[in-house]
Parts: sequence; structure tokens; C-alpha cells
Amino acid sequence: MIVINNFEEYKAHEGKVLGVSDWHKIDQEQINRFADATLDHQWIHTDEQRAKTEGPFNSTIAHGYLTLSLIPYLWKQIADVRNVKMEINYGIENFKFGQAVPVNGEVQLQATVKSITNLRGTVKAIINAKLLIKDQAKPAYQGDVIFLYHFN
Repeated sequence: MIVINNFEEYKAHEGKVLGVSDWHKIDQEQINRFADATLDHQWIHTDEQRAKTEGPFNSTIAHGYLTLSLIPYLWKQIADVRNVKMEINYGIENFKFGQAVPVNGEVQLQATVKSITNLRGTVKAIINAKLLIKDQAKPAYQGDVIFLYHFN
């Protein structure tokens, strides 16, 4: 894990891969809980038998938005940004889903610091996030997440 204490330390990582998270297994229970929370019970995610017989993946798959929602959890395994009064999830840009994550698939976040800008005391960090799937060449997605930090 990388520790970042201020703008200057963050800026030193610009253009570099910051690191990767641990592997996280997405099981059917997590998929079902996400379906309940989002009211998205599409059969390809929740109906194991139908997905196995009728679906293109021979199993259920994680919701794309479930995989996106893992970014904060996985990001905290890569970077420990300290000395902040406030951290804001500001936006996401240019995300493309490349491959579905099957039930019981394991995913890992790879984070690259695309740019760091000091906007009169607010630090804007654009992080390229790539969600890797264990034993797969193509990522589940890739795109940019934007964080705003107010350092002490």
C-alpha cells in the first residue's frame, strides 16, 4: 500500500501505476444483495438455473454497477491518502465494460495516477481504474475515477 500525505507526494506518482488491490471474490450472495439494494433482479444476475441453461455465460454474472461499486473498497487497499479534511468521489469518465464477471469470479483493481492538479487548495486526482479478472486477459472494465481531496 502506498501512503500519500500531501499534494507533493501525490504528484510524484503522476503517470505511474500506483498498485493493485487484493483479489476479491464476487459470490452469488453478494450479487443477490446488490440486486436487492438496486432493485435490479434481471435473471442473468439472480436466476442461477436460467442463467446456466439460457445465458451466454453458463452462469450468473455480476452486475456491471456492482463491479463499479467495489472501487472505493479496492482503492483503499492500494492507497492510504492521509491528512485530509475531506475526500469526495467527484466523478467517473470514459468507462467501458470489456467483459462480464461470472459468479465466483475474482477481481482485482489496478490503479494508475493519470493526473494530479492543485485547484487553489483542492487536489483533483484522476485515477485510471482497471478491473482485472483472475485468469482472464481482458479486464472487466477500464475508465477514470476522479477524487477531490482537501488536505489539512
